[in-house]
Amino acid sequence: MPHDPLVPHDSRVPSVPHSPSVPLRVATYNIHAGAGEDDVFDLERTAAAIRGLRADVIGLEEVDVHWGARSDFTDEARELAARLRMRFFFAPIYDLPADPAGGPRRQYGVAVLSRFPVRDAQNHEITRLSTQTPDPVPAPAPGFAEVTVRVRGARVHVYATHLDYRADPSVRRVQVDDMLAVLARDPGPKILVGDFNAEPDAPELARLWGPLVDAAPSGGKTYPAADPVRRIDLVTVSPDVAVTGTHDYATTASDHRPVVADLLVPRHGR
Repeated sequence: MPHDPLVPHDSRVPSVPHSPSVPLRVATYNIHAGAGEDDVFDLERTAAAIRGLRADVIGLEEVDVHWGARSDFTDEARELAARLRMRFFFAPIYDLPADPAGGPRRQYGVAVLSRFPVRDAQNHEITRLSTQTPDPVPAPAPGFAEVTVRVRGARVHVYATHLDYRADPSVRRVQVDDMLAVLARDPGPKILVGDFNAEPDAPELARLWGPLVDAAPSGGKTYPAADPVRRIDLVTVSPDVAVTGTHDYATTASDHRPVVADLLVPRHGR
């Protein structure tokens, strides 16, 4: 199957570089469990799309690990890391018994790929409304990934998230508060990426802005991939991180488009 061309949409944000600082390219990509917008599972197509981003650190959403037939029970986090020669951390949202019995556990969540060594990794809880239990109520659940990477002398906290998809914004509003509480515990430069299932001006995201900055306020729409009408896949950064450019890519290797940001990270971060 031919791979989609990756056509960048460039959105540059005026920003004052911090000195001394180091360059870092980050990305976010909801990979739709390895299926394109055509609903065909093709992990090599997914890997090719990620490879084309040329990013140093990438947050992935909708990642299957032995989840089911839709992704051939593949460990997508490990397989993508191997194909791309990157390190990885997988943070399951759901961790269910094996199917069929005796196999590995079925997991689904978010992941972070990194070209740089991962010094620390944690799977934090935020409020969620389960899709796996009948009559769910909002409750703490894992799947908010944090990795700490050392980038040419700078220590950077990178977080990957996938917020609630429902029309009712109440769970997303609580999730924002939960994430901000986690971020507040960490000193130094921070980068939060993910599928927010809401556009940046949505009221439930309002509390993000101040502690964080939208890296691509004039960026292109990201969902659905073929003819996007919403910008819900975001790269956000703490105010001490400078943004030198952003790109979203026209590819249908997933039902979302990936977003890339070129950053300058202060070296004094701890």
